[in-house]
Amino acid sequence: MSMLKYWVWLSELAGLGNQTRLALLEHFNTPEDVYYADEGEILLTEGMTRREADALKAKDLTEAEKILTDCERLELQVLTLRDAAYPVRLRSIYDPPCLLYLRGRLPEVDELPAVAVVGTRKASPYGIRCAEDLAFGLADAGALVVTGLARGIDSMAAQGALRAGGTVIGVLGGGVDVIYPKENGWLYDDVAAAGCLISEYPPGTEPLPAHFPIRNRIMSGLSVAALVVEAPVRSGALITAGMALDQGRDVFAVPGPIYAENSKGCNRLIRDGAGVAAEPWDILRDYEAQFPGKLRGTTRSAPEPLETQPGQMVETAEPAMPSLSLKGAGLTDDQILLLRTLTDQPMLTDDLIELTELPTRRVLSALTMLEIDQYVTQCSGKRYMRAVTLSE
Repeated sequence: MSMLKYWVWLSELAGLGNQTRLALLEHFNTPEDVYYADEGEILLTEGMTRREADALKAKDLTEAEKILTDCERLELQVLTLRDAAYPVRLRSIYDPPCLLYLRGRLPEVDELPAVAVVGTRKASPYGIRCAEDLAFGLADAGALVVTGLARGIDSMAAQGALRAGGTVIGVLGGGVDVIYPKENGWLYDDVAAAGCLISEYPPGTEPLPAHFPIRNRIMSGLSVAALVVEAPVRSGALITAGMALDQGRDVFAVPGPIYAENSKGCNRLIRDGAGVAAEPWDILRDYEAQFPGKLRGTTRSAPEPLETQPGQMVETAEPAMPSLSLKGAGLTDDQILLLRTLTDQPMLTDDLIELTELPTRRVLSALTMLEIDQYVTQCSGKRYMRAVTLSE
């Protein structure tokens, strides 16, 4: 902790831009050296201004020590630009963060084909389905899914990847302990359990609007490609796509109806040369040779029935469904209504929407969460059946 406090001090010092911090680290090697340097030495740093040199006169370490105490209490990892575990892919971009706060376990990013999946918060049912299905396929094939965990496309991409048993990195615009949006608390927990949450902002930082365009460079920087699922012409997802191109990453987009506002940004990207992504392997086939042995075809299927002799199948007894008490399960009203509406026979999503009279987006979101908790099972044709018996 003694060395880390200088990293935190430099990262949180007001009046310095990230490029100035990087220049100081290049000139002095360590934040501790910066801390103890005199003004004359500091002014020798490339690009240093008198105003920035004055900002470095603030030597109070109280806030840095508090942040590190919070990290210890919350069991967060602090990763510096010089740590061996810091992804080389991210370190190589023009403007890498000096410091990262992590909740969970950082995967071997540089050894994996990572894809940043982004899109609008105001996703249509088409965008929601594409995000979930494509992220499921990417994760099922062995790719690492990187997303921002915002409403809409980001959240659905994370859920799809988790359903496939994949690894997800959530890059946040606030502290990793600050849940945004509020309803995503369960998703934060699941992502941290299956991968990690990352932020360059210390714990307790609110997710201010200005933070999100800045964090986008981390999402694309961790990835080999960015996938824009659904985005209007003016969209933060297109900012991520632009950053990905600046960083030398590939950009893919999901085509959509030409009159749909949410698809105009994607269609424009495709017009300007982005790859068309209609299925996961439209993206992954370009990386199979680069990551030998890491990718696999999405060939998951139901297990074959047992056989005793050729041509003779063994009939196995259907296991009794587990019981679920609705009172103690911590479910939302939408989830409870859907569980009461579902039966042990597959039902179409459209029928559930009609029967519950809930908006399509809320039905799809609730079904996904119920499926992750294994309270419902998805069948072919986007049909669902209850996987538990209910007790009130």
